[in-house]
Amino acid sequence: MQSLALLHTVFYFLLALAVLVAFHEFGHFYACRRLGVKVLRFSIGIGKPVWSYRKSPEDTEFSIGFLPLGGYVKMVDEREGEVSHKDLPHAFNRQRLAIRSAIVFAGPFANLLLAVLLYWIVFMVGETGMRPVLGKVGQGTLAEQAGFLEGDEIVAVGDNPTPTWGVAMGEVIEQAMDNGNASVDVRTVRDALVRRTLTIPLEVTENPEMLHAQLGFLPMEPSIPPVVDKVESNSAAEVAGLAPGDHLLVADGKPIKDWRQWVDYVRANPGKEIDLTVEREGVERGLKIRPAKVESEHGAIGKIGAAVRLPQGFLDDMQATYRLGVFPAFVAAVGKTWDYSTMTLKMIGRMVIGKASVDNLSGPISIAQYAGQSASMGFVQFLKFLAIVSISLGVLNLLPIPVLDGGHLMFYFLEAVRGKPIPEGIQIMFQNLGIAILFSLMVFSFYLDIFRHQA
Repeated sequence: MQSLALLHTVFYFLLALAVLVAFHEFGHFYACRRLGVKVLRFSIGIGKPVWSYRKSPEDTEFSIGFLPLGGYVKMVDEREGEVSHKDLPHAFNRQRLAIRSAIVFAGPFANLLLAVLLYWIVFMVGETGMRPVLGKVGQGTLAEQAGFLEGDEIVAVGDNPTPTWGVAMGEVIEQAMDNGNASVDVRTVRDALVRRTLTIPLEVTENPEMLHAQLGFLPMEPSIPPVVDKVESNSAAEVAGLAPGDHLLVADGKPIKDWRQWVDYVRANPGKEIDLTVEREGVERGLKIRPAKVESEHGAIGKIGAAVRLPQGFLDDMQATYRLGVFPAFVAAVGKTWDYSTMTLKMIGRMVIGKASVDNLSGPISIAQYAGQSASMGFVQFLKFLAIVSISLGVLNLLPIPVLDGGHLMFYFLEAVRGKPIPEGIQIMFQNLGIAILFSLMVFSFYLDIFRHQA
């Protein structure tokens, strides 16, 4: 099972990487073709090509590199080799500053366009999720301080409607991290519309993980009758003789009020025998069940391998569907991409000046895990994951760090101010510095990933 999970994670990570890199490089490629610069090679992946195709010697070679970590567009450029006389007008280095800038900018811009496209699809396809009704609000949490009560249903955050729990939590966290507070409209158990304001302390906005822990929002868990629906083969439930339709009554002398209470009791008693009384076809029966001991991130827990029978219509009452028309979905997609882009920039700025934790960085291991987890949650969730990473890739590439697209644009800006290019020696020096910075960030993100898994 672990090997299958690993293959699942690796497959979707490589798929996500291929899509994101392909769009980024296609942005450069398309701009070159439209602006008259000849492209020698379009590669997904780096290193020795494992596959390549070229229609004729004068056409672009399309290839897949051995290492699936990035890609590149190789243009005709006198700085990188000898150029034939007929190709000189199509050499990158001979183009006007505006053309060179447009070609460099096109890569990150393509990633932002991809995010808009993905969000557009997400909003049109829609998603079904649990209604954002709050469960018990923890004492001392930010939610309690803002006056939230059990049974409140979040209907909007700011000006954005929140029909599902996932949408509501995403909007709350986004506004909290961006503004330090969030205005939340709720419908109370008495059907009154009330606005509550979450105020987030500065030290919490600097660390999203701390925000998750201190926010205090938990979904409502309605009482479900403790009736068994399915029993896994070779499970503790099957060994004990538990059967579909059994109504659980008493565990170790304590009445079982609902399924959640039973689950909590089983989890708290791994490997310990439980005296269980059930009702089957109107007759009470006594069973002895010993929950299997399963290791989790919180220690050993009990598991019996039985699923609950949901009352008819239960999911219909608790679920909501969020879907937009073609034009509203496009407007929402543009807005979502803009909001996340600005939030990403603000978070980077906070980390640079030391007002946000570097724990916010995600390395390849974490990103691979997110890819696999989002794919397991469904098509829409995977598209949302791709959109977020595409925005991050686009924004990061626009940072004024030599080697990145933003570093080239910085040199072009200085060239426009000076009226002549920055000396090649100075460019090489700063590019080496950029390589060192990127390599250090990569090593550090790997270290954070490994530390998270050990912790």
